[in-house]
Amino acid sequence: MGGLNDRLGPRTVLTLCGFLIGLGYLLMSLTSAAWQLYLFYAVIIGIGMGGILAPPMSTVARWFVKRRSVMTGIVVAGGGIGGIIMPPVANWLISTYGWRKSYIIIGALVLVIIILASQFLRRDPTKMGQEPYGGNRVGEQRLDLNTEGLSLKEVTYTRQFWMAVTMLSCFGFCIATILLHIVPHATDIGISAAIAANILATIGGAAPISGIVLGGVADRIGNRQAYIICFILMSAALFWLLTASEVWMLYLFAVVIGLGAGGGTTLMSPLTAELFGIRSHGLIFGVCLFCQTTAGAIGTFIAGYIFDVTGSYQLIFLVCAAFAVIGLILASILRPIKTLEVKI
Repeated sequence: MGGLNDRLGPRTVLTLCGFLIGLGYLLMSLTSAAWQLYLFYAVIIGIGMGGILAPPMSTVARWFVKRRSVMTGIVVAGGGIGGIIMPPVANWLISTYGWRKSYIIIGALVLVIIILASQFLRRDPTKMGQEPYGGNRVGEQRLDLNTEGLSLKEVTYTRQFWMAVTMLSCFGFCIATILLHIVPHATDIGISAAIAANILATIGGAAPISGIVLGGVADRIGNRQAYIICFILMSAALFWLLTASEVWMLYLFAVVIGLGAGGGTTLMSPLTAELFGIRSHGLIFGVCLFCQTTAGAIGTFIAGYIFDVTGSYQLIFLVCAAFAVIGLILASILRPIKTLEVKI
């Protein structure tokens, strides 16, 4: 979807994604067998959801040079706010109308809202005879990455790409593992399921705030430096989690890890633009996102396996802390591309 956004623009891509997500939710109202759940939810909705993150964030990167990170943070915060609002709304719909009608209502809303909103989007300001906000600012890099940039093939010849992919994979491994396993960990140490759910909600609540705040910080000090702050927060939170045994300690963990998670999610797209430009931003960002989410899927599986074998989450939390430290090191030594010395 990121690659399609580079070619076709967000209006076409998000219209397609909104149609697939809405159609999937409408079809979910007809579910009566397990194979339908896999087809309607995992495949149809899954493909649609694949385009909900990359195209909007890539579009923001093309429209903004100045204040790019904070604007991305506002977009990401929209998803976080939706994640806070929709669960109680869905619960009310189900209790009032039943789950089948609830899927129809939500599917219809998705179709209308996403498809309608997407009609107002353009891939970049040149499509409307304008320039990116702050696009006339003189950059420090030798490559004019704000208006041009590198192709995916070209970036694969740079060490910066592989360092960024590895760093983002460490980030995805830690965050996905924590989001999936923090609730069962909390209940395993004697905390009630309700409080455990609130701890997870605290992570989700801190993330949008962090995205906007650290986005603003990144616009001042740079995305790479802001990532260092994110990984410091994550490392501190994960080492704290190894000894956290009381409710207040887990809430403190949730706030700190949420701040790191929100900032790291926001900075992915601006960092991609900062390092590699906007020529193939959607495709390159999509590849980075794929690697991050794949690492997250591996992390959640490994965490479950280690718990089944050892009966404890201590080892996997230690592994996550180690990956956060690796991410911190990579963020500290990552440098922008000054010249492109490749043979293609």
